[in-house]
Amino acid sequence: MLASLIGQGAEFVTPTIDWHAIAPELVLAAVALGIVLLDSVLLERAKPLIPGIAGLGFLAALIPVLTLATASPEIRSTFDGAFVINNRALALKVLFLVTGYIVVLLSTKYVAEGDYWESEYYALMMCSVLGMSVMASATDLITIFIALELLSIPAYMLAGWRKRDTKSNEAGLKYYLMGVFATGIFLYGFSLLYGVSGSTNLGEISRAIGKGDAPSSIVVVALVLSIIGFGFKVSAVPFHAWAPDTYEGAPTPITAFLAVASKAAGFAALIQLVFIGFAERADVVQPLMFILAALSMTVGNLIAIRQTNVVRMLAYSGIGQAGYILACFAVYEANPELAVSAIVSYLLIYAAMNLGAFACVIAIARKTGSAERDSMRGLFSYAPGVAVMFTLFLASLVGIPPLGGWYAKFSVWNALIGAGTGMGYALAVIMAVNTAIAAYYYMAVAHAMWFDDAPDGDVTPFKVPVNLVAAIAICLVVTLVAGVLPDLITKMSTVPALAAGLGG
Repeated sequence: MLASLIGQGAEFVTPTIDWHAIAPELVLAAVALGIVLLDSVLLERAKPLIPGIAGLGFLAALIPVLTLATASPEIRSTFDGAFVINNRALALKVLFLVTGYIVVLLSTKYVAEGDYWESEYYALMMCSVLGMSVMASATDLITIFIALELLSIPAYMLAGWRKRDTKSNEAGLKYYLMGVFATGIFLYGFSLLYGVSGSTNLGEISRAIGKGDAPSSIVVVALVLSIIGFGFKVSAVPFHAWAPDTYEGAPTPITAFLAVASKAAGFAALIQLVFIGFAERADVVQPLMFILAALSMTVGNLIAIRQTNVVRMLAYSGIGQAGYILACFAVYEANPELAVSAIVSYLLIYAAMNLGAFACVIAIARKTGSAERDSMRGLFSYAPGVAVMFTLFLASLVGIPPLGGWYAKFSVWNALIGAGTGMGYALAVIMAVNTAIAAYYYMAVAHAMWFDDAPDGDVTPFKVPVNLVAAIAICLVVTLVAGVLPDLITKMSTVPALAAGLGG
């Protein structure tokens, strides 16, 4: 075949690659491979070194992200437009890398003190973050699929990392089976999109389905299947059933990782699909997103009220938080730039306050051996610092100023009301009601820590490891800065022009 092509005078063109644009991904890939090689050569002697190398790898990958943020032009692409760098993509890369670093801090003692394989744990985490970083810039169906599989397959294994724990086995199996099922659904949608457009580029797909040349019924099915597939990844109702059991059974640092980074990667893919590929079919996308948002907000928060395990409570609250973000997709036609900014702002702030909450749960569980709400009773009497920090993160999740959560919710409300549509006003009301519901169960945890008596009268103080203190401090600083100086978040999440900024 090759000989015949050469004989016919075929030309082979080497694609031009912007190495600076993909530098963060190259750093992550190099460090992940380095960890595997180091573990293979040094064996047991590598264990103390791996967490530090992984943490430094995430920080090192931030350097090219920062140089890209200051480089010119502001928007750049490579791989024939399949990989785009802009403010929004860079903000999400920062989110993924910092989340990875914080999860390393959460994991160091947790993994070292447990009966776990360590080196593979950190290598898999870096591979998953690599997939997320690619997802932030992907503007092609093939690139999106590769990024999704790269981030998902390591996550399936990490969810079941506690191999001798039946709940962890269940968590990994449920996550894997549901993930594979969802992949099949959105791949079928992707195949239909390629069939009607003749291209995998999202910009080309948008032009093809926007002209009305393709059969309307096929386009509708393709859009619905594609969105449903990613509805699983962001744990939107009714595709959420995997999340509570997976979150409870997985190692708690991985639960934090899935609740923040994996969910944000799902939203990164939805941003690309909805705002580029499906931009001309708001008549189909917005009603579907309205239903998903309203269901996720309401079901997630109502079920969270009944949870006595704080990790399961945070899982269901995360479903409700996903509903708040999905609400912006239901009004994107009126002001796409404002909707994108609100989505990314919410993701950045949600990452900080949710990671901080999980860090506090891990610190408390080291003392109590449990994540049950009753085990946290009276925490203020013997660990006031942890109780205060956890309360601040819970208050931010409610949306109480001056913590960052207020601006996250305000940005979504601004997008909903600013759209001036019936769906926007309806979702704003539903969101307000659900915020009040969420305040009840968040503050129930705070009430138990501050005003209830400690179980069995055990008020022995305990020491929080330095790595957890550092993780909590980083998350609290970001949460406070986001609430006091929200303009910083807005600048990170805004693109100069939607069509160019999103690659369409």
